Amino acid sequence: MSIDNFLLMRNEISLLAVILLLLVGEIFINNKKTLINAGIILFVIHTIIGFLPIETGELFGGSFRTNKLVYFFKNVLNVGVIIVLLQSADWIKQKLTKHNKSTEFYLLLFSTLLGMYYMVSAGDFLMLFIGIELATIPTAALVAYESGKVKSAEAGIKFILSAALATGISLFGISMLYATTGSIYFSEVANTLTNSSLSVLGFVFFFAGIAFKVSLVPFHFWTADTYEGAPISIASYLSVISKASAVFVMLMVLFTVFQSLVDVWQPIIYGIAIATMFIGNLFALRQQNMKRFLAYSSIAQAGFILLGMISNTALGITTVIYFAAIYIFSNLAAFGVVQSISLKTGKENRKDYEGLYRTNPMLSLVMLMALFSLAGIPPVAGFFGKFFLFSAAASKGYYLLVFLAVVNVTISLYYYLLVVRNMFLRKSDDAIPFYKNSILMKFGLVLSIIGIFVIGLYSPFYEYIVSISNFVFK
Repeated sequence: MSIDNFLLMRNEISLLAVILLLLVGEIFINNKKTLINAGIILFVIHTIIGFLPIETGELFGGSFRTNKLVYFFKNVLNVGVIIVLLQSADWIKQKLTKHNKSTEFYLLLFSTLLGMYYMVSAGDFLMLFIGIELATIPTAALVAYESGKVKSAEAGIKFILSAALATGISLFGISMLYATTGSIYFSEVANTLTNSSLSVLGFVFFFAGIAFKVSLVPFHFWTADTYEGAPISIASYLSVISKASAVFVMLMVLFTVFQSLVDVWQPIIYGIAIATMFIGNLFALRQQNMKRFLAYSSIAQAGFILLGMISNTALGITTVIYFAAIYIFSNLAAFGVVQSISLKTGKENRKDYEGLYRTNPMLSLVMLMALFSLAGIPPVAGFFGKFFLFSAAASKGYYLLVFLAVVNVTISLYYYLLVVRNMFLRKSDDAIPFYKNSILMKFGLVLSIIGIFVIGLYSPFYEYIVSISNFVFK
């Protein structure tokens, strides 16, 4: 293997180098606060390296593959992780440094991201399974990272048990697909897969495992409890980075590996999309805790994403990737505000946001833009994302599904506006007092807002996604 071929894993090698440098720093550097800033700087350098031009190709006989779309998506994940790190810096300094757990947080977080890299670059089911496991196991430790809290430990147990069940089901499905095709390579499975009962059953089991990571109904039961018990930084990471990588994997396998089973998975996605949108939105209506509120909101957003997948067209592929990028910045902005308020005041309920605009107007505006984007209100990016998703489904005649999606947008608009009403129209004698955020938190929130507006209003961004999607799925 030449060095040029080996550099096809540039993102993985660079991130592994960051992990090793932090590990060495943990051993030899006594001032742990220095490592917090060092971790962010190293990851920013890693992200910049990811944007450098590089060749595309395959490694290990096709087990690892990369192309323009994969590089683009990894870069989007990297930018999202940078925002998570910026928003988490104060929490790490205040809560983790005194327990000497700050560097371990970075090591676990970057290990999960490394697993996601291998997930999105997988060329066979074995590499995909390894990536899923590498991404899942450290995440369970992160969910239970605040070990002194009962809810955090409970969330970690629920997550790892649910993940273990989903992994077993998915692996059982892979074994069935191997039994019918005699291969685990995506290209070979796609060429030999038939509509036999065993193949269909294998697909259903495999799909169930991936649906767990995306939080599709009925595989969503872990989501709200895990988000509520986990540290807000990890809830944000699960909701955005982990979910986005799983959406990309689902998109790739449906449109390439399981294209011959399109008549099987389209009705499945149709039913799951409706159930996911309605259950996510209806349960979000009654939530008071903001982490649970955003958890059910993220479930509903996953239902909208399925509208692009069900179309089985190039437009659907493009809109799913476009919407995933929008969703990353929108949700990170919302979680950033929740984290900032929770860290400064310990308040996490929706009622606590009453009168927020009078005391902290900038935070209120950030939350307003984030919720408007999630609701799909113009001119922010979420409007364009949902519009393109609806267009993709309507182009294939799924008018009833689009109508139900519009109904759900109306429901979601109502509960998003409940938060807006509390912030801007309600008064409170016990309002959250004015406070100043750190530079890093401000920078993380600003990056999120820039992403929300640029992705929606900068048309070359969408055109670039169209070009690389056509390059892959031509």
